Amino acid sequence: MRSLAAVAGGMTDAQILHPDTTMDAVTLRVGDLEAMSGYYADALALTPLEERSRGREVHRVLGRAGTPMVRLVHTPGLPAADPRQAGLFHTAFLFDSPAALAATVHRTAQHPRSRFAGASDHLVSEAFYFTDPEGNGIELYADRARDLWQHIGDELQMGVERLDPNDYLRRHLTPEALEGAPTDGGSVGHVHLQVGEIATADAFYLEALGFEATVRWYPGSLFASAGGYHHHVAMNTWNSAGAGPRAASLGIGEVALTVPARADLDALADRLRARGIDFGDDGRTVTTADPWGTRVTVALPGTTTDELLER
Repeated sequence: MRSLAAVAGGMTDAQILHPDTTMDAVTLRVGDLEAMSGYYADALALTPLEERSRGREVHRVLGRAGTPMVRLVHTPGLPAADPRQAGLFHTAFLFDSPAALAATVHRTAQHPRSRFAGASDHLVSEAFYFTDPEGNGIELYADRARDLWQHIGDELQMGVERLDPNDYLRRHLTPEALEGAPTDGGSVGHVHLQVGEIATADAFYLEALGFEATVRWYPGSLFASAGGYHHHVAMNTWNSAGAGPRAASLGIGEVALTVPARADLDALADRLRARGIDFGDDGRTVTTADPWGTRVTVALPGTTTDELLER
């Protein structure tokens, strides 16, 4: 089923990502693997699943209930990310219930190396923000029921309303949720990026990759998704306006998404080829880079930890 925006805009299935597209594990390049792995395990209740050494790098995958959510790549010698450059704004981890979200927020807030960055009711979701020990943004969120989302024309109505963290925890935190956090499911719901220019981001993430805009009205930003979700990716210039290609640094290493079938990869390859964008294709995965040098991988379902570690 194509989205209302695609139908209204006269877009064809070959021009947009399949509506069942989802996000996959995010990759972060880190300076202290043990400290960062320990943080994500303790604060977010992620379990180390597998690791592999590749030269001087060590790649470690963590997740919940067997689902990979983060790949940490120990990359010795790289400088910290410049907060004004293109790269990661935050990785957003999605939980399937307010109780599961509350349990993770409670754990993360209690961790001595967490920095709390705020909480917001976005109308489509409720979200809590933290910063990890190496400065990477984290969003922890749960969606409201989709039939409660409001649109004006093709524009989804999202907000930044006050959300009281203590009140949220009083209403939703349960001993059962706290105890079950490591085995409860979770996933990467979306990735929010810093970019140098919104028009350039639009040309790559929408026209080439095939996401569809959901929110254009918020100043200095663009929100986009597949299948009418509120957003799988967001791009902003709030700290990074005018930024050029990224210098090698810690921080975001890869944005990954999953599409249902090989035909979706073929359509993506056609869009990239038509725009002169370089890409690789190994049969199961198409890999490219955005205009700021952030690696983007689009894969078929069922990516194993072995495949993730080989990227």
